Amino acid sequence: MIESGTIAPDFTLEADQGESVTLSKLRGKKVILYFYPKDDTPGCTIQACDFRDALPRFEGVKAVVLGVSPDSVKSHAKFRAKFGLTFPLLADEEHSVSEAYGVWKEKKMYGRTYMGIERSTFLINEEGVVSQVWRKVKPKGHTEILSEILAD
Repeated sequence: MIESGTIAPDFTLEADQGESVTLSKLRGKKVILYFYPKDDTPGCTIQACDFRDALPRFEGVKAVVLGVSPDSVKSHAKFRAKFGLTFPLLADEEHSVSEAYGVWKEKKMYGRTYMGIERSTFLINEEGVVSQVWRKVKPKGHTEILSEILAD
């Protein structure tokens, strides 16, 4: 389980615009790494649009936002275009990064059990160390908490 003070597991994933993103290449910047269940669903859309709208505040403190879900690059590209998202969405189709961060969990809905993403956010500092972790995040309003923390 990844907690505050842990070195963030490095990864390279393909992003919605076809480029690869490697976490360790972002050293020197803060990284807001958020995991969400599925593109273009109500909660995930609210969350992504909140991040889009908050991005100028995050960029002002040299923070990069990365969204991760098990959806494909093609799905991410459609989602990004539809809602004018201005940060990379990373495809974790094999769940390897989600598993490394401990967010690939057993979930239950309508009496059905399945594996999926537990909506979570990790704030990673300039040295690649996890400085804060939020699990079971509510889609709306989470960026306000992040903005306040980053402003300090």
